[in-house]
Amino acid sequence: MNFVFISPHFPKSYWNFCDRLKKNGVNVLGLADAPYDELPQELKNCLTEYYKVNNLENYDEVLRAMGYFTHKYGKIDWVESNNEYWLEMDAQIRSDFNITTGMKAHEIGFFKSKSAMKEFYHKAGVPVARHHMVTNNREYGFAFIEKVGYPVVVKPDIGVGAAKTYKLKCEEDVHNFYNELPEIQYIMEEFIEGAIVSFDGISGNEAEVIFGTSNEFPPSIMDIVNNLDHVSYHTVKEVSPVLRDCGERVLKAFNARNRFFHLEFFRLTKAKEGLGEVGDIVALEVNMRAPGGYTPDMINFANSVDVYQIWADMVAFGKTYEDLNKQHYFAVYCARRDGKNYLHSHEEIMERYGDRMVMRERMPEIFSQAMGNEMYTAKLDTAEEKDEYINFVLALA
Repeated sequence: MNFVFISPHFPKSYWNFCDRLKKNGVNVLGLADAPYDELPQELKNCLTEYYKVNNLENYDEVLRAMGYFTHKYGKIDWVESNNEYWLEMDAQIRSDFNITTGMKAHEIGFFKSKSAMKEFYHKAGVPVARHHMVTNNREYGFAFIEKVGYPVVVKPDIGVGAAKTYKLKCEEDVHNFYNELPEIQYIMEEFIEGAIVSFDGISGNEAEVIFGTSNEFPPSIMDIVNNLDHVSYHTVKEVSPVLRDCGERVLKAFNARNRFFHLEFFRLTKAKEGLGEVGDIVALEVNMRAPGGYTPDMINFANSVDVYQIWADMVAFGKTYEDLNKQHYFAVYCARRDGKNYLHSHEEIMERYGDRMVMRERMPEIFSQAMGNEMYTAKLDTAEEKDEYINFVLALA
């Protein structure tokens, strides 16, 4: 089996995907624009060959690289980056080289556009926020707000994370937004009061769940990004049956097969007419790649598994041989912000939680806006321990 991994050096933990593929007997071929000498040794050890292009954005270069691999190794069976940025290119390569193990170019738009996703949520029977496609006519925006009320959220129709996402609370906010209307397509949605929860895992060839888990996030990632607040989120010990059911239906509706997936939902903290009662699940968005940052590693700590191996098993065997019934924990991520005065020192944190700490580092600048600066991740047994840990690490002086 020939597998071309696009940009296998980023994020830095992605060498693990290549490593597990190789252990499963897969011929792993790397394609990116980073110099070979700059690749980590762990990644070099996994690759049969690495093809460096001058610019991975130049599709002609990518086509030549794929042609080279095909000529040398035979038909390419898989192409994947597991990276939001390259998903469209992954799909285009599959279309051009008739690779049937993942989404083709004509399918990818349903996963990238927030407005296009909504049709599939309806198909899955999962409630989703009402929306309006923003134009340069603000009267249409006000007509939508008259229907759903303030506040509303505006965000790019295509994009990842909470960057360039804003909450408009009053008429002045709306006018300010339209006065500096971005050139890209924006979507306006009714505001939903709820905790963000995700259903994460790996799907098989029939869009069935091979492995599933869940993460719970702070009340507003948008506020964290815009206000540079400190950050905490966690991988849960057990997935709620209601969330799992919604996640499974969404995967089927999108025909999201042979993938790592990261499906985001709201769990309502306030009843919303037409959507549900407190505690009900409402769709937010789908991401057809692994959750960001170190979340795959947190999933490993929480579930006593190796998701890189589970994913590689899906590729090679269509199922996993991992034991999914080992002990479960809470894996809890906390990140402090530079410039804030915290109550407890680094030494005090490590003295109290050092034996439970599984990751500790300064976050790269590229991730710091959403993920904070100084990261502490611990593995804990109970919800009470989880809450105590978050309060201790993030308490301000």
